[in-house]
Order: sequence, then C-alpha cells, then structure tokens
Amino acid sequence: MSNITEIQRLLNEKADLQAQINISAFDGSIEVKTVNDQKYIYVRKREAGKYKSNYIDKYSEELYALAVNQSQQIRAVKKQLRKIEKDLAKLGYTESELSPRVKLNIDFARANVKSLIYDQAVLEGVSTTFPQTETILENGEVNGVKATDVQKILNLKHAWEFIVDPDVVASPCNYYMVSHIARLVNEGFFENGGSVRAVPVTIGGSSYVPPIPNELDAKEKIDEIINSGLEDVDIAIELTLYCMKTQIFIDGNKRASIIFANHFMIGKGIGLLVVPENIVSEFKSLLVAYYEGRNEDEIKAFLKEKCWRKF
Repeated sequence: MSNITEIQRLLNEKADLQAQINISAFDGSIEVKTVNDQKYIYVRKREAGKYKSNYIDKYSEELYALAVNQSQQIRAVKKQLRKIEKDLAKLGYTESELSPRVKLNIDFARANVKSLIYDQAVLEGVSTTFPQTETILENGEVNGVKATDVQKILNLKHAWEFIVDPDVVASPCNYYMVSHIARLVNEGFFENGGSVRAVPVTIGGSSYVPPIPNELDAKEKIDEIINSGLEDVDIAIELTLYCMKTQIFIDGNKRASIIFANHFMIGKGIGLLVVPENIVSEFKSLLVAYYEGRNEDEIKAFLKEKCWRKF
C-alpha cells in the first residue's frame, strides 16, 4: 500500500473517531452530585483550560452504568486517536493549512448542520418534525419515533461530523471517501454498508433497474467526473446524480451521495448542496425521470438553482 493511500485511510479513521467523540455526551469524568437529597449525573471535562461540569440527567443505576461505560469507551477512542496521530507522523504527514474560504465553509456547514440533517431525513422518508430531529441530535429521547428513524438521524450526524473534520476536508474526494460515508450512514443496518452492492435492487416508483455495479468502474467514473474540468458546483451535482443512479451501495445511496458531494463542495469553499424539505417531492419526481433517461438537464438545473446554498 502506498504512503498516500495509507495516509488517507488513517485520516478517514481519525475523523471517524473524532466524530464519535464530538457526538458523545459522555466525554469526560462521570460525577454524581446530591442536591436536596436528590442525585444528579454530570460529566466533568476540561474545556479551554478550565474544568466544566455538564448536566446529564437525574441519577439512576442504569443511566450511571451507561455513562461510565460510554466514558470508558471514549477514553479508548482517544487512545486510538493518539496512535493514529503517531502513525501519521511516521508516514511524514503534516496537516495542510486550509484556505480562509474553506474554513468559513466548514463553519457554515457546522452552523447549519441540524437543518441539513433534517432536510436529508425528509428526503429519506423519515417522519420526524424539526424539533424532534433537533432533540435526537442533542442526544435526547423522543416518544413515538421509530428506532430505525432515530438511527438514520444519528448516522447522518456522524457522517456530517466526519466530512467537516479539517483533515477529511483536506483529503482527496474519491471512491474511498464515498465508500466510508456510505458505511457511516448504513451503520446499524448493514454490516458491509460501505461495500459495493452485490445484489440486485429496484427503485420504488421507477421502471429503472440499476445494474450490479463494479468497484473499478465506480472508482474510474468518480475520478473522471472530478477531473472533468466542469465548474465545481457542476462537478458536485454530477457526483450526486451518478452515485444515486448507480446505486453503488446496498442502501443509503441518496444520503451518501449528497454528503459526498458536500465533502467536495466544502473542500472547494463553494457552499453546500441540500434538497430543502419543501421541494423534496419535486426533486423525487425529477429523480425518477432522470433514472429513466429523461430530463437530465432539468434535474441538474433544479439542483443548481434551488439546492445550492451559498454563503
């Protein structure tokens, strides 16, 4: 394996681990405080040189055991992270300085991540409201929401955390990137969610039946699109539509395709690509037509005019 390939693999793993830390509510030491004979659980951690205690919930043996377990897991993740950083240093990797525009794009994505995830969830048929989605993203419990929908939302959160990591932003946009994103969005549903699909699939509402994909073809096509010489936003749109229509993975192709395209856009500092929830039905109609070889220009114009968020 070449150094470049190994460095990218380690950077992807590093960002994945960092995302696990970022989305955990239990990053720190678990504390139990007693106030007026009532026990409460807190997580104590050092932030900006000072120790801070974050409230979790009222004490129960079950929650305390969960919190301690999760805190131990995060410590193990941090240990893995340190090892990866040492391995990267041995390979001669040094962090590249991102341009101010790209850094702003990362901030733009982070500031809007809840609405981005909500819009993507609607596109996938998840029926949560925005307040429900927000609560789930903040590690809260929501009654009446299917466990599978909660998992999809948390997976989207994990995938977005992954692509806004500066090391990942600086990494090449290629087949390996979209494969890793697909694994994240399929986590908990499919064991090999980031592997090329090996079984036939059908698409609801369409007569189009995507052929079984070939990994080498997918790698070459993605590289061809990225090196096509088109405007950056047009490249992002081509990546989105190619990955959706090819149905590279067993599931989660729309989710993975959009997040993959956003990895490319953030790296170029040109904004974000997202289908707003109020035009999802129109997009789905155009997508079916695109799958069937109709109105290719129309869906591309739709994505560019109505789904490109600039800043």
